[in-house]
Amino acid sequence: MPTYDRQSTIDAPLEAVWQFHSRIEGLEALTPDWMGLRVESMIGPDGDSDPAVLEAGTEISLSMRPFGIGPRQYVTSLITEREREDGVAYFRDEMIGGPFDRWLHTHTFFADGEETILRDRVEYELPYGGEPTIGRLVGAVTPFSQVGFEGMFRTRHRLTKARLE
Repeated sequence: MPTYDRQSTIDAPLEAVWQFHSRIEGLEALTPDWMGLRVESMIGPDGDSDPAVLEAGTEISLSMRPFGIGPRQYVTSLITEREREDGVAYFRDEMIGGPFDRWLHTHTFFADGEETILRDRVEYELPYGGEPTIGRLVGAVTPFSQVGFEGMFRTRHRLTKARLE
């Protein structure tokens, strides 16, 4: 399965970076404006319609309209795991409805003294995913991680640094 990875060092303590990324406001603040993000709804694991923290079991429905072109794209993600231990924290979201055949995004945070190493790892399958398919051909001709993910995650990491350093 194809993967995309991006890592940055944030000059802020783990707890501050972890808390910022643990709320829907963090996602909204870090998503580039050109994505046209809108949070449609959110349901916490206990059924709460506005959970304060993105706990395991939280379902988030979003829509995007990149560059204001074409119809809105709707995505539903589920936070499947969330762990915090001494010096390391992570949470994982999985797309349960949307444009990819598979999307598993792991957000990991490592304490490094007073700094935090932030790592995003996305495992994905393009639409029409078996072999031979249009999805495989598109992936081979234009590596989606370079075209689509790189700009978005580069901006997210830059905005994290700007907000927390």
